[in-house]
Amino acid sequence: MTVQKGSIDIKTENIFPIIKKFLYSDHEIFLRELVSNAVDATQKLKTLASAGKLKDELGDLTIHVEVDKKNNTLIVRDRGIGMTADEVDKYINQIAFSSAEEFVKKFKTKTEAEQNAIIGHFGLGFYSSFMVSEKVEIRTKTYKKGGKTKAVRWECDGSPEYVLEEIDDKTDRGTEVILHIDDENKDFLEDYRIKELLNKYCKFLPVPIQFGTEKVQEPVEGEKDKDGNQITREVEKPYIVNNTHPLWRKKPSEATDEDYKNFYRELYPYSMEEPLFHIHLNVDYPFNLTGILYFPKVKKDYELQRNKIQLYSNQVFVTDSVEGIVPDFLTLMHGVIDSPDIPLNVSRSYLQSDRSVKKISGYITRKVADKLAEIFKKERETFEKKWDDIKIFIEYGMISDEKFYEKAVKFALLKNTGGNYFTLDEYQKHVEKTQKDKENKLVYLYANNLDEQHAYIETAKERGYDVLLMDGVLDSHFINTLEQKLSDTSFARVDSNTIDKLINKEEEAPSKLDDKEKEKLKEAFERNIDKEKFNVLFENLSETDMPVVIMQNEFMRRMRDMEALGGGSGGMMGLGSLPETYEMVVNTNNPLLDKVLKEKSKKKQDQLIKQMYDLARLSKNLLKGKELTDFVKRSIDIIE
Repeated sequence: MTVQKGSIDIKTENIFPIIKKFLYSDHEIFLRELVSNAVDATQKLKTLASAGKLKDELGDLTIHVEVDKKNNTLIVRDRGIGMTADEVDKYINQIAFSSAEEFVKKFKTKTEAEQNAIIGHFGLGFYSSFMVSEKVEIRTKTYKKGGKTKAVRWECDGSPEYVLEEIDDKTDRGTEVILHIDDENKDFLEDYRIKELLNKYCKFLPVPIQFGTEKVQEPVEGEKDKDGNQITREVEKPYIVNNTHPLWRKKPSEATDEDYKNFYRELYPYSMEEPLFHIHLNVDYPFNLTGILYFPKVKKDYELQRNKIQLYSNQVFVTDSVEGIVPDFLTLMHGVIDSPDIPLNVSRSYLQSDRSVKKISGYITRKVADKLAEIFKKERETFEKKWDDIKIFIEYGMISDEKFYEKAVKFALLKNTGGNYFTLDEYQKHVEKTQKDKENKLVYLYANNLDEQHAYIETAKERGYDVLLMDGVLDSHFINTLEQKLSDTSFARVDSNTIDKLINKEEEAPSKLDDKEKEKLKEAFERNIDKEKFNVLFENLSETDMPVVIMQNEFMRRMRDMEALGGGSGGMMGLGSLPETYEMVVNTNNPLLDKVLKEKSKKKQDQLIKQMYDLARLSKNLLKGKELTDFVKRSIDIIE
């Protein structure tokens, strides 16, 4: 053929500035598109070969990516099916450009969200190369024999003008795309940058991809040192970027536990922790989906990292920003999801609006719940040992996802202060005979700090109550969810005033003090305490219970906690800043109270009351500064 020069018939203005600006949200994506095209061409050749339609041997199918700094070029070369001149004219000049023109027309009349969606409908992958190039060349030779099968060269400088000509200096089948990198994108001529992008986007593509070489140690056959150790030598070998057979492509029955651990290390080479569980996704109806999800071990300081799930489409990396694609609570997990039903498009808003993606999201939720239920049923002891690490995922899911809650309610656990685990049903049966209030409502007592609430926990146990340990970062929210879901059930912190309102305790002891003595005591207490903060109440507790106990109204405490977290609940409800108030429960049956009443010296009486008051505050971590210093001095005086 003669040299063909032409101009694509485009009725709109130049499409390339729009492609450069809007086609993809990140310019670096061009390398993924070009390598993916090379992989497609290679896979098509394999298909032809397996069908007996290829006359030549396949040979080495490795895709090569090369940087030529001297000529400011980046080259992607494959040995796939290649193209004839007619095919270049059809697929590059006509179909792709007409798609591009249609894209431009529709793009100009749409909102930003709609623009993102439009991008996914056009095969513009090759033209992403113009985002970083001042000129692009294609050199290609078809696998076909006979007729018009000479190699051809296509060139375009980012305008509608192009050149298409036959060439003699390419004799091997396949295609090479040569990008003449523009001045604004010289970083794509740096080896480290290209290696970084290949590792990010092409790490698991199904065809080997070579980028440069690497130095490795290999054993020298038959040579050992004086200690019998194998002698090695340094050799330079092609650096293959990708693992062409990633573990998620295997059937779960073909993989061992060690395989899953090794794959986790491959995904996260800098992670120091082993994953707790893995879930292998493998479904072919009503959509295709494979993948492996891991429950990572979460540190106590809540070092949760999102963007650890990698989304692929036929082993081509799409994104690691999976919020809205994967259920929100599962974005805390690590791993890989791969589905050809996910559009190969970097626009997250487009992905989130896609019907297939929404179905996939629902499936993943069910699969994770079913796997956890299976582990719980078959290996409950193992499940319990790992509960403290995985409960953040399960609680988050139950709080945020109704469908997950319905499944998780069967295996979600509650842990008491004795270290025993119960399902929600088991715990209800465990406490339903002993922990009800006057309205016959079940009350779950809990502690969120074993050390600070130790005295209250011990008192509750002495009365025959059970106390849950709810000290996780999401437990306060989880409590709210359970209160909404469980009928006739409430939660109360063990240091709240609720504990004395439970009716299923031993019959209350009669008070040793009459009303006159109580009034006298109240007067004495109120002259020694902060009356605005503490409200004095009398309870007929046992002689062995503390003389003074400080408790807090459960509702008011929760409101203050929400306010402290920045919720501003008090202000929102028209309450202003909520006051810090407590109930000071005086045990009328403790012998010390009788001693206070009989003490004739007002000074000594006040000293005893202040001591009991400060001891109670100390147990609640409310005694600080000068008041703490005064308490210590007073304690020494009493001892002396």
